[in-house]
Amino acid sequence: MTDPIGWFDILGRLGVQLWPVWAALVAVFAVSIPMKRRLGLYGKLFDSTVGMIGFAMVLFWVFAALFADMIITHDPLAQFSGMRNATPGSPLRDPAGRYEYFLLGGDALARDVFSRMVMGAREVLRIAPFAAMISFMIGISLGLPAGYIGGRLDTGLTFVANLVLAFPVILLFFLLVAPEIQQTPIPRVMAGVLFLMPVLFFTVLLNARFFTQPAKRNLYVGVVLVVGLWAWAGLAFNADPLGVWGMSPNLLNVFVAVVFVNAPTVFRIVRGITLDIKTRDYVAAAQTRGEGPWYIMLWEILPNARGPLIVDFCLRIGYTTILLGTLGFFGLGVAPESPDWGSTINQGRRLLTIYPHAALAPALALMSLVLGLNLLADGLREESLKD
Repeated sequence: MTDPIGWFDILGRLGVQLWPVWAALVAVFAVSIPMKRRLGLYGKLFDSTVGMIGFAMVLFWVFAALFADMIITHDPLAQFSGMRNATPGSPLRDPAGRYEYFLLGGDALARDVFSRMVMGAREVLRIAPFAAMISFMIGISLGLPAGYIGGRLDTGLTFVANLVLAFPVILLFFLLVAPEIQQTPIPRVMAGVLFLMPVLFFTVLLNARFFTQPAKRNLYVGVVLVVGLWAWAGLAFNADPLGVWGMSPNLLNVFVAVVFVNAPTVFRIVRGITLDIKTRDYVAAAQTRGEGPWYIMLWEILPNARGPLIVDFCLRIGYTTILLGTLGFFGLGVAPESPDWGSTINQGRRLLTIYPHAALAPALALMSLVLGLNLLADGLREESLKD
């Protein structure tokens, strides 16, 4: 049997395995840096050291998730004889054409920690950004009219948002992702309402923009309705006849819980920004021109609120990542064998004092992604304030 390898060799092999990530990072920076003055806020980010460090850390995990199948050394769900709680750098007893080492060791079920850590990035990043995006669309769709129109609409929506925010977040998550909830129609009904909001958002957005150009408006709105309702039926009700859109009950529960918890906070942020911006001169000028309220909200107020919203979006992905890790740690939501970081940390912490590597690797991965998102948000805030 091959001898174990040391940390210097382990780090070298990790670097080699991650070559698709390094290549993608070099490509992104090589293309972006010469054009940074023409890339708006993204280009200005290159002037912020903190922002660029965060951006690189986030991109690292994004590319790791994208190229996970090329990076992993073993099947993240496969168990290997004699590799239970194997230390980092341990060789396989019988490689039989497979990668001959467990670079970051094995867990209590004899699975490769490195492969599970890399594949866990895909599990996290397929939920957190999209859940945050839908939360923002819901918060924007409700926060803009609440702040701009005001009156009873504002009072009613604010009351509902405060009612949701009054619940402790973790308790609310426990209630929404409990296995017993899957046996009821509650997740599907909530998904039907929440997932319909992005379709309505883009429909109203395009209708307001191209209202005076009926041909373009009908084309764009028609495409949004066809694709949006197709995705909505598949994701919310698993009713896509082509099988393109779909979501398992566990994943749907987690997704709905994340969106439901985050949307009220986004609503309050958008409402507050709208109350400030609606008093500006360019809004009064749009009203004088006879523009409709939805045009003013979506094409006058929203673009001028993009700086704080982009920053909050980055932070919210980080919060969502932590919440997903918390759910996985308590064994809620995703499937028990899933390599998501929260579940992996939970499984590894039982032997933390004896074999810490199984829990430390995903914990450091989770920490680095959240830290990168926070640094990216700081860089974006710093550059947006210069405008």
